[in-house]
Amino acid sequence: MKNSAAKRAWIIAISMIFILFFKYLPAPAGMTTAAMQVTGIFIGVLIMWMTISIDWPSMLCLAALAFVPGISMNSILSSGMGNATFAFLMFTFMCTYTLSQTPFIRRCAIAFLTTKTAQKSPWRFIILYFASVLFLGSFMSPTVLVVIMIAITEEIYAVLGLEKGDKTADMMMMGMVFCSSISAGMTPIAHVFPLMAMGYYTTASGNTISYADYMAMGIPVGLVAAVIMVLMFRFILKPDLSALKSLDVSSLKETLPPMGRREKYSLAIFFGVVALWVVPGVVRPFLPQVYNYINSFGTAMPPLLGAVAMAIVTVDGQPLLSFKDATSKGIPWASLIMVSATLALGSVMTNADVGLTAWISDKIAPVTAGMGVMALAFLFALWAAVQTNLSSNMVTVTVVCAIALPICMATPGVNTAAIAAIIGMMASYAFATPPAMATIVFAIGSGWTTTTQVAKYGFLLMAAGVLLATFMGYPIAAMVM
Repeated sequence: MKNSAAKRAWIIAISMIFILFFKYLPAPAGMTTAAMQVTGIFIGVLIMWMTISIDWPSMLCLAALAFVPGISMNSILSSGMGNATFAFLMFTFMCTYTLSQTPFIRRCAIAFLTTKTAQKSPWRFIILYFASVLFLGSFMSPTVLVVIMIAITEEIYAVLGLEKGDKTADMMMMGMVFCSSISAGMTPIAHVFPLMAMGYYTTASGNTISYADYMAMGIPVGLVAAVIMVLMFRFILKPDLSALKSLDVSSLKETLPPMGRREKYSLAIFFGVVALWVVPGVVRPFLPQVYNYINSFGTAMPPLLGAVAMAIVTVDGQPLLSFKDATSKGIPWASLIMVSATLALGSVMTNADVGLTAWISDKIAPVTAGMGVMALAFLFALWAAVQTNLSSNMVTVTVVCAIALPICMATPGVNTAAIAAIIGMMASYAFATPPAMATIVFAIGSGWTTTTQVAKYGFLLMAAGVLLATFMGYPIAAMVM
């Protein structure tokens, strides 16, 4: 305990040195004192994010940024907690929490696993098992989904008589968490990282990326990535699926209660929220007035309306949404405070008076000047993928977007919206190491897979994801955005 406390004290001391005194170091040619100060804050807070926690260091970040010359506390709070992204996530987490308290998620997963197709062959069962995660993960938080799916998966293990160390069990656990990350990059619904990238693009350019346009790129890339994952498992891991030949998971249906009014109403309201996000982008070419009207309210309005509706609708004397439970159990406040800090940090880093991104762009410009469009797309996709698998996803989106977007906007022929979209997608593809995402920790902690296995197949899938983002994702995004 003493060693741990001493280590923590040293980390905090070193971090505070960066935060308080980095601005006094001799600045490189062309870098302002304010840019040096922001760099020091970023380095100091990043150290604590990676080694201590993400909650109170994020609050420290907000406080430290207010001391940057020309930056006010009100502007920090406005760009962080007052940002539409912050409100969007808070209301969305409330809606998804309400849905997760019904049997719907479990019902969907079991429906996939008990189809006639799933029973025809072991590999069809595995494919539909992964497909259930991709489907549910398209509109659920990866963390919530993985917690639910681990319980279902362990029931399947018990039916099969699988033991820890079995390749089939290893594959299912790895594939489940890999698919949860892939699905987080397929849509911006309840997913922080694509949404942050879309927000940074709006801040930088004044334009928006619609949900429909993002999904037109994210979903095809995610589906192909999942296919590659299955092929890797089949031809590299080579699990023995003979136990699945006699698998009968129909008994899982018996654990499900009939669909009640609470589940039906929660589901109807939630998909109404999703419709308000997606439909406007789909009908935009035919009904621009509808698109403009709904879009004028912003992305936070649909989940706000959904949360209010869930709080109003009552079943058996109880509202669908308990505000107390939703705010205390359904909202991951530590992550949300970190979102606030990274949004504020990104706003300051891109502030023209601070001049940090201008300085970085000037230094990187000679390197990127001779690059073609696809080379730039590959560079930023690779950067986002590597960093997100070694550190915080939110920091990855903030840093890569802060540097990539100004460069792309100044480079003729580059579709900056497409670059922002693939950065957000690749920041979600976090499945190679425990620091990448909490879901990886859950999977390894379950004992059904190992750190070595996750790293081996996670990095292989990451490499495939970079190539898909570059040569499939960017062209599609550039075409629709």
